Amino acid sequence: MATSPNLTRAAFPKDFRFGAATAAYQVEGHSFGGAGTCHWDTFAATPGNVLRAEDGAIACDQYHRYEEDMDLLKAGNFDAYRFSTSWSRVMPEGRGPVNQEGLDYYDRLVDAILERGLEPHATIYHWELPSALSDLGGWTHPDIAQWFGDFAEIIDDKIGDRLASVATINEPWCVSYLSHMLGHHAPGLRNIRAAARSMHHVLKAHGEAITRLRARGRDNLGIVINFEHTQPASDAPEDIAAATRQDAINNRWFIEAVAKGQYPTEALEGLEAHLPNGWQDDMAAISQPIDWLGVNYYFRQLVAHDATETWPSTKPVQGHLATTQMGWEILPDGLYALLMRLKNDYVGDLPIMVTENGMAWDDHVRNGIVEDSERCAYIRDHMGAMQRAINDGANLTGFFYWSLLDNYEWAFGYERRFGMIHVDFETLKRTPKASYHMLKDLLARS
Repeated sequence: MATSPNLTRAAFPKDFRFGAATAAYQVEGHSFGGAGTCHWDTFAATPGNVLRAEDGAIACDQYHRYEEDMDLLKAGNFDAYRFSTSWSRVMPEGRGPVNQEGLDYYDRLVDAILERGLEPHATIYHWELPSALSDLGGWTHPDIAQWFGDFAEIIDDKIGDRLASVATINEPWCVSYLSHMLGHHAPGLRNIRAAARSMHHVLKAHGEAITRLRARGRDNLGIVINFEHTQPASDAPEDIAAATRQDAINNRWFIEAVAKGQYPTEALEGLEAHLPNGWQDDMAAISQPIDWLGVNYYFRQLVAHDATETWPSTKPVQGHLATTQMGWEILPDGLYALLMRLKNDYVGDLPIMVTENGMAWDDHVRNGIVEDSERCAYIRDHMGAMQRAINDGANLTGFFYWSLLDNYEWAFGYERRFGMIHVDFETLKRTPKASYHMLKDLLARS
């Protein structure tokens, strides 16, 4: 459903925050500041994993250019910046000694955000696991929740008193299932036992961090979960059942654990045999109260039954909707449906922030300008879906566009551009796109 062309800041609640988001490995430049290697460095160095074998060594060099980027954010009339802290930058071995140079970077970054009148919103982990921990089994190791808790406390010691919000983990489905069952992200495994254990351990790590930060008096804690709008490819019973299984794995596993202290039956049918012994004992810590929920939403996914595969016997099907450069089907109504589902079935009036929403497109600078009308329409339509959800009772308190900058898009290298600011990856020159200027006008205060 298209939005009104007159959609403005005034159409949202007075204290609604508008921001943009990035992630450490995707923008900072991992070769700077004494960072240790992470599993994305080795995943990218393995032939066939990443387009052109590109990695995050330089990325957007935000490590040195963060003040320029925060100036652009302020000039765009935004309220907030969502960033992540790199575990392997702060603790090159994952445990033990702290790299003070790396930790001090986040101190400078938070100061720069605040100096411009912006809110800093931090995500403790966004996928760059130190190689030394990956060598020990990474997210499949039973002790990783404790290691993560230690890292969370180090970040809290340095910047915790100045953060508007803290998310423990970004997109636990990607950290676990996408990376350990489907093999598309680091560490690139295709193993159901590794998948099940990482799916549990990432949530256990979330619970451990919440426990420790809560003990320090923090009251701005949440988690960021990615959701797809899952639909059956047809009315056939087997396709409906396949879509239900995928919804249980991709969407319900993580929100039901956090909100209800349980895992969905349709997912346990295939995964329970591979979970660690005594996993039920961890559910109370996993489901302890949070202060807000982060929601990442991008697309609709049609799902069909695949009789040629073992459990979960699902396969994606391309539908008829327009797609982004990623091949993702664009459905703003899916975001509205998700926000209402979360309110009605899981979190009630708990504050929700749309922590990521955006689109990749094949953008080019021509005569100093980047015309991205498709992205402008995508943003307006999804903002309209957010506005409708607010009007229907969802306690939606913020929206962060993904992403502030074109950046390292994981297995797609530097080819897929999500930014509202174009980055020339040869010169690192920043060029605000038409979408940036649209949002600047939309967010202007009267």
